Amino acid sequence: MPAASLKRYMLSPLGLAIYSVRQIRRRFASSTQRARMKQASSASAEETTARLRAAMDELPEGVVLLDPEGRYIHWNRAYAETYRRSADLFEVGARMVDTLRIGVARGDYPEALGREDAWIEERMALLANPGKRHQQQLSNGHWIMIDERRLADGCTIGLRVDVTEMKNREASFRLLFKSNPIPMLVYERASRSILAVNDAAISHYGYARNAFSNMRMEDFIDESFSVPLDGASSKNRGHDAAIHIRADGSRIDVLTYSQDFTFEERAATIIAVIDTTERNRTEARITFLARHDVLTGLANRGYFKERLDERLATLGESALAILLIDLDLFKKVNDTLGHSFGDLLLQQAAARLEKAIAAEDMAARLGGDEFLVLHPYAVDADDVSELAARILDSLAFPFEIDSQPVKISASIGVSIASSETRCQETLMRQADLALYSSKAKGRGTFSFFEPQLDIEFRARAALESELRRALSAGELEVHYQPIVDLRTRRPKCMEALVRWRHPNRGLVMPGEFIQFSEEIGLIGAIGEVVINRACADAAGWPNDVKVAVNFSPAQFHETNVFMLVVNALERSSLPAHRLEIEITESLLMENSEATLTTLDALRRLGVGIALDDFGTGYSSLSYLQSFPFSKIKIDRRFVQSIDTRLSAQAIVRAVVAIGESLGMEVIAEGVERGEDADYLISAGCNDGQGFYFAPGRPAHECELAPEKETDLSAA
Repeated sequence: MPAASLKRYMLSPLGLAIYSVRQIRRRFASSTQRARMKQASSASAEETTARLRAAMDELPEGVVLLDPEGRYIHWNRAYAETYRRSADLFEVGARMVDTLRIGVARGDYPEALGREDAWIEERMALLANPGKRHQQQLSNGHWIMIDERRLADGCTIGLRVDVTEMKNREASFRLLFKSNPIPMLVYERASRSILAVNDAAISHYGYARNAFSNMRMEDFIDESFSVPLDGASSKNRGHDAAIHIRADGSRIDVLTYSQDFTFEERAATIIAVIDTTERNRTEARITFLARHDVLTGLANRGYFKERLDERLATLGESALAILLIDLDLFKKVNDTLGHSFGDLLLQQAAARLEKAIAAEDMAARLGGDEFLVLHPYAVDADDVSELAARILDSLAFPFEIDSQPVKISASIGVSIASSETRCQETLMRQADLALYSSKAKGRGTFSFFEPQLDIEFRARAALESELRRALSAGELEVHYQPIVDLRTRRPKCMEALVRWRHPNRGLVMPGEFIQFSEEIGLIGAIGEVVINRACADAAGWPNDVKVAVNFSPAQFHETNVFMLVVNALERSSLPAHRLEIEITESLLMENSEATLTTLDALRRLGVGIALDDFGTGYSSLSYLQSFPFSKIKIDRRFVQSIDTRLSAQAIVRAVVAIGESLGMEVIAEGVERGEDADYLISAGCNDGQGFYFAPGRPAHECELAPEKETDLSAA
């Protein structure tokens, strides 16, 4: 044996014990040998034997030496301490079988209870055929591991190690392993064969226990996917993401936590399995929702901008295009058919949009009825134009929602990024300006951004700033145009008309700012100024003169019109019957229940409701049935052509007849000549309004004298 190996062997407990025993046996081998040894080196032998005995007594493991007949030759202190209840039986020459039999009778060996003879027979069989480790339980609860070896001369040396702590740990492990609700498996590291599984693993994977015993780890691991989460797991501990295969063939996402250990004297690894399938699906869904629109499934604004930034960073000398898409008249669909109907329309529009674009393009929903398309590799303007036309065509084809056909159109604004234009905010603003240009052209078309649009945008921004300042500075004025009795020319009502007294431009007419104020959301504030001023002025007029105030559809959408009117009447103390609200047919076209409810509440309050511009646009007699108006105003275009077109005369007479039959007053707008007034009188129309009688004037310039007839034609 090499010197190094010999040294390691001699330093092991069993090696030291065998060496010591051999020396002791030589000390007691035979009387003849002892005599010769004594004669040769008595003092040296005695000293060596004493040292060896002392060394064996220092070993923490119990050591015993038996002769070929199983009689005690020697034992150390740890052995006697291990079997302290039987230590009084140990003496040189005593047979182990006899000591075991007495110990069994005393109850020193719980495993022998009820089967004493069989237990002793099994124990002696192990002694007769040493070399196999086994464990033995003592009455004090300790477990002893027995390792016995046969020596060359037929003697047996035995090692006793207290493994109680190890047994307790093993019992705890088995208890935690078996009853643990987390699926756990033990496999041999060398062969990767499964050694043990707990009940949770059997339930979770669906394999029978005996099936597991014939499997290797690779049998239920999808080798195509395995990602160490901690980069490089340590030798004894790690956690990995993997995909496991269940008995039914389904795949589950798992996290496995592993620990190397010794299992039944084999190098093994235990793994705990956490099923993350649902968690991963939830996280994937959360990630998807963070980047996508819930309703349509398209990318959302944030994800679109993220992709846009990525493309801009690598743009180089190439170009990209942004297409901002707005569904025309979608609000009308939403308001008339309901939000659920509108949602279905948006979903179908999104699906068509995705089909119309190329695979490398990205569609997103900006919000409401606005969509975006990122065309990351724009070739030229013709390429982008083809894409825009394809999108318009796809959205122009009628939709079918709940078996109801719906036809809409779209408007598109296009901005193109190049090596000179790489700012995301600038590109989005340019697309928005181009979209505004498309809508101004009449919708259903697309426009590219041009520098002129930016100039117009800045002008609009300046106008908005000035208009907001005008509201706070009190620059808005209310002028009045009379509605007169055509026969007496006496004012019966004064229509309120807003004017803007601009510090530099002078008096600005409403046509220059009212529509714009609706677009920027200021119509509500302007309308509040007008009705408050009109009611306050009218309160100082004769009691038989009313005041009429126009309300646009936008005001009904943005403000609580009923409360606005009530507050104005209360502040001015004007009786409700002296106020008239003028609305247009476009408000009735929305068929909004809320609008009709508001109008009905105003009528019940005593406020008159007049239908303005009757006979234009989508005029329908059904509007006159849907609400009991107090007045109908014939649009000025019919009045101003009654001398040249017979059809205009017929329309005027028809409207007058309808008003008379329904009990509604009829007012002719746009009267600019005496001949027009005479014809209207002959047609049965009683009231008129126009420059022939008076233009709009500030309240202090209006002369109101109800007690006598006043001719305003000269004004």
